[in-house]
Amino acid sequence: MASRPSRSLKHEYELYLEREIENYKESVPRSVLLSIGDDAVRALADQQQFALTELLLVDEVDKIIFKRLRLPAYATWRKRRIKLIEELRRPEHWGLSRDDMVVRAVQVVAADSRVLLAGSEIQTPALYLAANGCDVTTLAEPDAVQRVMDAAEKAGLGERVHAAALALEAWTPHAPLTAVIYTPAAFTGLTAAERARVIHVLQSATADGGVHLVQTIAAGKRTPVSLDELRRRYRGWDVTVEEGAPNTFLARKGVA
Repeated sequence: MASRPSRSLKHEYELYLEREIENYKESVPRSVLLSIGDDAVRALADQQQFALTELLLVDEVDKIIFKRLRLPAYATWRKRRIKLIEELRRPEHWGLSRDDMVVRAVQVVAADSRVLLAGSEIQTPALYLAANGCDVTTLAEPDAVQRVMDAAEKAGLGERVHAAALALEAWTPHAPLTAVIYTPAAFTGLTAAERARVIHVLQSATADGGVHLVQTIAAGKRTPVSLDELRRRYRGWDVTVEEGAPNTFLARKGVA
């Protein structure tokens, strides 16, 4: 997959500084902030500013906090961030092998692709895809959604991961999808007719050449959607099924 940052590193650095400085302001007593404010007023007075505005004062306070926290300059931060990005793009970093179906599936979609994840086991695929430049939407239970977003923020991938505590049947695509990855658990409680409608909506929202990947279809076990049903639902798509423990189902939409 060709990959590039979804935003400039300079902008990402500015967001990093803003987050670190705001976290500091929230962590210290009001008396400390007032003391910093006094220091900022004196510093501006020494600079012989023509007018002391609130904007100038806030900027000076941030500069003082920047120095107190010993935050890195852009050049230093950029080197660290590029090294981390390279590490995050490696499937092994997330416990994935290069033969993993998710890894192979995303090799054929471009960076900035829109990907939908639903069901169980969404965190690792979401973070791996986001690290490789995809815009990822995850649907899961509230606790799982929070865990994914916390992990994404920690890895610096928060702007590429979007999460909602919604069932698959309640979600509406608002833009073409490049890939859809879900587990059979996403269809729990749905009737055959409801499953058919959901799959049809996702198929219609998928761009030509896009892929649908169904993970963790356990061989010999009852699941909310079977391989036979998937084959019927994806008739006309290029389908590949790999048997194993678990089975995996990959369907590619033809190019009109």
